[in-house]
Amino acid sequence: MLLRMNERQGRLLVAIIDQFIQTAVPVGSKRLLEGADFSLSSATIRSEMGALEDEGFLEQPHVSSGRIPTAKGYRVFVREFLHPSPHERQVRHKFAELREQYFQRKDQEFVYEAVALLSRMIPNIAFATVPHKPGVYYLGLSNVLRQPEFQVDPALATGVAEVLESRLSTLLEKIEVDERIRFYIGDENLLPQIQSCSLMVTEYHLRGGRGAIGVLGHMRMDYAYNSVALELVADLLRKA
Repeated sequence: MLLRMNERQGRLLVAIIDQFIQTAVPVGSKRLLEGADFSLSSATIRSEMGALEDEGFLEQPHVSSGRIPTAKGYRVFVREFLHPSPHERQVRHKFAELREQYFQRKDQEFVYEAVALLSRMIPNIAFATVPHKPGVYYLGLSNVLRQPEFQVDPALATGVAEVLESRLSTLLEKIEVDERIRFYIGDENLLPQIQSCSLMVTEYHLRGGRGAIGVLGHMRMDYAYNSVALELVADLLRKA
């Protein structure tokens, strides 16, 4: 503690700074008694505030106003009296909430980038679920639409698009998905719209959350090539 300030004056300085931080209004003895736990008279508080002003820790903007901290007052406050405040729990809660939102956005971006990478490697549809997020993200529908099976049968293309937009997440909940690459070919897909297609899917974990990443395309797909591509991209997610 500084030699020119006793314990009572230190407590008064802390109370004044706390109030001024919250209100931006000069702090007088009456407000100080109302807002802090001091067993002192108003006259004693005024006397101590005057002493703090004489030492340069406080100043009085106007003759009839209360006191506000000076730069010197703030300096001694942060050096000598800065302790966890009653707002610490609120700050930590807000930080935890914002941190989780931050990481969820990063998780989402990372999975999207992985799907984009996979879709550039294969002539089929790449898809993935994002941990803690509903739905399925996919890319590459234009890849399959260029293939002859879909050009000959527009209804097949329509069915695949319908599954991607509304039913793929439900399908993934019904089939077995683990860290092996699982193959669901033809009527194993359970959905009539894609029973002339094949589905390849595997599992990954990201920050404790579980996701699935896979490939959807016609049964004529290159299974060996797609398996390697899918495993490589899934490993990127698993190592994140």
